[in-house]
Amino acid sequence: MGISILRAGLQDTVQDLGRNGYAHLGISSSGAADAFSLRIGNLLVGNYGNAAGIEVTLVGGKYKFTADTFIALSGSEFQADLNGVSFPFHRGKYVQKDEILTIGPTQNGARCYLAVRGGIDVPDLLSAKTTHVVSGLGGYKGRSLQKGDTLSIGNLEEVTQVIDIKVKLDIKRNIIRINNGLQSKWFDGNSWSSFTDNTYFVSESSSRMGIRLSGESINSTRGHEIITEGIPLGAIQIPGGGQPIISFVEHQTTGGYPKIANVINSDLCKVGQLKPGDQIQFQSVSLEEAETLKFEQEAFIKSLKNNHA
Repeated sequence: MGISILRAGLQDTVQDLGRNGYAHLGISSSGAADAFSLRIGNLLVGNYGNAAGIEVTLVGGKYKFTADTFIALSGSEFQADLNGVSFPFHRGKYVQKDEILTIGPTQNGARCYLAVRGGIDVPDLLSAKTTHVVSGLGGYKGRSLQKGDTLSIGNLEEVTQVIDIKVKLDIKRNIIRINNGLQSKWFDGNSWSSFTDNTYFVSESSSRMGIRLSGESINSTRGHEIITEGIPLGAIQIPGGGQPIISFVEHQTTGGYPKIANVINSDLCKVGQLKPGDQIQFQSVSLEEAETLKFEQEAFIKSLKNNHA
């Protein structure tokens, strides 16, 4: 049993929480662009948090189920219907064999997740099922899904109690919180004020590799090149043109541009929902605040599990 792709979306990929631990080999973790939403989707259908689902970007497709199963949609809300009847977000629902889920364009953010009870079953590659689009590794044949593909569903015994979310998930994505980057001292007070006081627009050339921004140019007092070093997820680089780039889930593992800041861990899910034309503003927070925000995010997910144990 599984899912037949009758029409593929703009970029549908199989994603879990990432292929961690291989950056020293030049392989970034990849994984869901909005890991928080994938985890929520998995909870809704009773999967463990790292089960693989389908990440839908900007515009979805048509998906036919070849067996009775239990599914949920999470993340940004898209137009969606099951056999012509509107399909709700953040609520698990049973679907029957031969029913067709149609996902249209997004209504707000960039991505939603189709979670299926049992998870999407593709071969593990380096301990993960995630698709690394840039390198063509993992997932389903190392690529985005296409019309005619058939996906298998995983072991239904490896599931837990499903949940029902009774609170509205309202995440404000226009404010991205940051800590200082490794080269933060290369930028003087004027540059920092410009960086945090002005609005930036998400460029059309953004991808899972990096979110390119346009707006006020940021100048470094020590130039725009460094000796090549490791780049973490969420690092904000300032290349020679002065336009920030947020390194994202398929980022290169090393680079030679100074890093003014890093997106805090709990706000990486916001970055995964940015689409071309969106406006954002950066807000600097302390390490203590960042740790508290991450703790609160994890506590929220834990509370969902505990309330439905």
